[in-house]
Amino acid sequence: MDFSSALPTFIITLREGVEAALVVGIVLAYLRKAQQSHLNPWVYGGIVAGLVVSAIVGVLFGWLIPALGTANQKYAPVVEPLLEAVFSLAAIGMLSWMLIWMTRQARLLKTQVEAAIGDTLKGDNRAGWGVFGLIFFAVLREGFETVLFIAAKFQQGVIPALGAIAGIVTAVAIGFLLFRFGVKINLRQFFTMMGIFLLLIVAGLVVSSLGHFDTALSALAQIDRKSAGLCIYYERFTKVHSCVLGPLVWNTSKVLPERDFPGIILHTLFGYEDTFYLVQAIGYVAFLAIVGGIYLRNLTGWGAKQNRTVESTVRS
Repeated sequence: MDFSSALPTFIITLREGVEAALVVGIVLAYLRKAQQSHLNPWVYGGIVAGLVVSAIVGVLFGWLIPALGTANQKYAPVVEPLLEAVFSLAAIGMLSWMLIWMTRQARLLKTQVEAAIGDTLKGDNRAGWGVFGLIFFAVLREGFETVLFIAAKFQQGVIPALGAIAGIVTAVAIGFLLFRFGVKINLRQFFTMMGIFLLLIVAGLVVSSLGHFDTALSALAQIDRKSAGLCIYYERFTKVHSCVLGPLVWNTSKVLPERDFPGIILHTLFGYEDTFYLVQAIGYVAFLAIVGGIYLRNLTGWGAKQNRTVESTVRS
């Protein structure tokens, strides 16, 4: 069985899970300092509820997407790649926003979370529900981003879901080591490495989404002759047909096929394609230049602050 498709979801849920674990740890530490540890069950309840709702959303996506793909047999070759392209774009947007937002907001993470908990505790009777809601939405946000990513790769079956579960379990273990035993982990290096991996994974998703759009439009042009004009590049540049992706940049299918090792690892993690077109190359470079540039500019200050935040939380 090929588990390579589990690697991207493992990396995403590991990184997102550790971020959620930081929020949970800050909340538990604040409740202990405020002598409100009787609210801890609300924290654990929020964690469980967030994971359960994320799983339910994942199951719904898993049922809905194939159902939409087979609703109209005539246009099934169009609908399936089109759905993959749409969910890929949604995943690209969510993951990119999360990556940039966290690098900017993590400097104030502890202050913001403690302020929210402080306001919640003033509500007395509603304090438990306030704590529950804070944790629930923190966990659900990370879970929904993973569900979107899995939905973008739904043709790969259950393996990405297994990677997501493994990432969650590992993140929980890291959080437990940090806040229960005070184990020191270099979070700056961890988040730097995970962030760069995530950038490359999402850049690969850009390549895949463009490929899905090309496949969908090509299929539509073959089914409906009135749509043939959509394929502005079809058969104009190379023998390898491209509908909207322009000329072929390379064809390494005989040297490094994407479905065989090690090509399948490069394809799964970084979007490597053994047939790579000009528009895909432009999209890949543009994404790394724009999103990657913003992320790297914010990275240094965020990493140092994140380390200090966790260390002060563990000590408190």
